[in-house]
Amino acid sequence: MDNSGKEKEAIQLMADADKKVKSSGSFLGGMFGGGHHKVEEACEMYCRAANMFKMAKNWSAAGSAFCKAARLHMQLQNKHDCATSFIDAGNAYKKSDPNEAIKCLNAAIDIYTDMGRFTIAAKHHISIAEIYESDLVDIEKAIAHYEQAADYYKGEESNSSANKCLLKVGAYCAQLEQYQKAIEIYEQVGANTMDNPLLKYSAKEYFFKASLCHFIVDELNAKIAVEKYEEMFPAFSDSRECKLLKKLLEAHEEQNSEAFTEAVKEFDSISRLDQWHTTLLLRIKKTIQGDEGDLK
Repeated sequence: MDNSGKEKEAIQLMADADKKVKSSGSFLGGMFGGGHHKVEEACEMYCRAANMFKMAKNWSAAGSAFCKAARLHMQLQNKHDCATSFIDAGNAYKKSDPNEAIKCLNAAIDIYTDMGRFTIAAKHHISIAEIYESDLVDIEKAIAHYEQAADYYKGEESNSSANKCLLKVGAYCAQLEQYQKAIEIYEQVGANTMDNPLLKYSAKEYFFKASLCHFIVDELNAKIAVEKYEEMFPAFSDSRECKLLKKLLEAHEEQNSEAFTEAVKEFDSISRLDQWHTTLLLRIKKTIQGDEGDLK
């Protein structure tokens, strides 16, 4: 479907809205009143133009139009509408200019936190984190926004949502070799979930991840950690993850890279290990003397 006509219509609507804004601040506009009403009308026109630009897939123009609407909403003291327009602008810019998208989402977050709407602010911090993950590939900044989202969720007692954000942080910290921070997160989330009947099955996975991080730092630390997790969460002892850890610790102690690889292969044949686990296991295996550093 050809939406080029929509783009021309949107450009005209933007020009008309600009005129309305100018006349609202003029001497005559002030003398005879109606300035407030004209700003409201201009706001509506910018939003209509933005949606037409969206139909024409001109994402930058749509983002710019929504930003103009947001600034007028702020002038009118319509905080909620202002934040909504900044979110709409951010969503449009996501498709054309990730940095502008982040600016708009941050502007909305400032308004939501000022209004005490921390759950919504947290949700948009996650959106920013995802832009840093996939579009801008700046993992440190993604981590910062996931952490901020987790803090806001915790403050609102949304612990499940907070844990999801923290697990993202933990995974990235381990990849960036920030093992101590990753361990603290996995232990915290594991302790939070092991007493919950619906979530306790996941606790063994978090203790497994914490153990792998310990293992890279120090074999003895890993042994002590595994014993601690078994004591904290008896179900961990019977898990395949715990049995694998014990086999790996034994192989590592004996500096037996073949036994290490066999244990990993056996586990992987039943429960597929993802890229994260494989990366950490390879890092551990490389600490065995004379090892070539693969899991084949």
